[in-house]
Amino acid sequence: MMKFVDEARIHVKAGDGGNGCVSFRRERFVPRGGPNGGDGGKGGDVILQADVQLSTLLDLTYPKQFLAQKGTHGKGKDQTGRNGEDLTIRVPVGTLVRDDQGGEVLQDLLFDGQRFVVVQGGRGGRGNARFATATNRAPRRAEKGEKGQERWLRLELKLLADVGLIGYPNVGKSTLLSKISSARPKIADYPFTTLVPNLGVVTSEEHRPFVVADIPGLIEGASKGAGLGLTFLRHVERTRLLIHLLDISEGSSRNPVKDFEALNHELNAYHPLLHEKTQIIALNKIDMPSVRQRAGDVEIQFKKMGYRLFLISGKTGEGVERLMEAVSQTIESILSRKHEQ
Repeated sequence: MMKFVDEARIHVKAGDGGNGCVSFRRERFVPRGGPNGGDGGKGGDVILQADVQLSTLLDLTYPKQFLAQKGTHGKGKDQTGRNGEDLTIRVPVGTLVRDDQGGEVLQDLLFDGQRFVVVQGGRGGRGNARFATATNRAPRRAEKGEKGQERWLRLELKLLADVGLIGYPNVGKSTLLSKISSARPKIADYPFTTLVPNLGVVTSEEHRPFVVADIPGLIEGASKGAGLGLTFLRHVERTRLLIHLLDISEGSSRNPVKDFEALNHELNAYHPLLHEKTQIIALNKIDMPSVRQRAGDVEIQFKKMGYRLFLISGKTGEGVERLMEAVSQTIESILSRKHEQ
């Protein structure tokens, strides 16, 4: 399995421009040949290009130095130096490009094939033929090529998904994802089974397909680095809505309302906009008698809070179709509101 890396710090250096040339035409029977020094070539740019086939920044963790080709120097006989080749660095779709020193966002690569010139190559220097005038017919000066730009970058990968699947460890997020899509995440009965975000595509004949991301490692204190939450909270940012999965299979030791409020507190602490996202709440593992017995009371509690509670079983599929129907309708409603704006 390929290692999932969603952050990388790299140094990029565009190519230097080539120097201009000092040269004079020297041929038999052509006295006082004029200047014919050519210009230097332009240095290559460094370009970041989004590639939908990539899913990790692993390839950018080593090497950390990326250099574009230099332009070659100009030559006599008015020969211009060759331009340096551009260096294209492929990154996953959803990569946010920041300046490492100042932290400002330079570009957000959201579409397959989208390109961004992150540093530009230096201009080639002018040869002495460029400086010839009526009063200075034999100039003996030329320009040096300009240095290419360079900078340190911080790349952050934020998954592009319509729906974020959140909840405490072991609530059944991976099981539900495997039920509603063709994704096959690792499933086991212990905390933090999921160590990387998993993506699945949900399709139906009645609605447009949508992408669901299983966001791992959210626990109380996640916004301060507890568990795996701080590592993966950024992947919630791009989702249109959240499915908040709850579990009371452990009996009275789990309070679904407190769990719901605790994770919403972490979302708000990480970024206030996350707390404002539309949430659909589902109580999982309804196939277990102990859960079904308490489900009615839990449903009433969330109704008082203004939420509809979906009762589902990711294991048997009970209630999952109704949940996905609600998700599809909510996504279409969000998109229609966005288009009206």
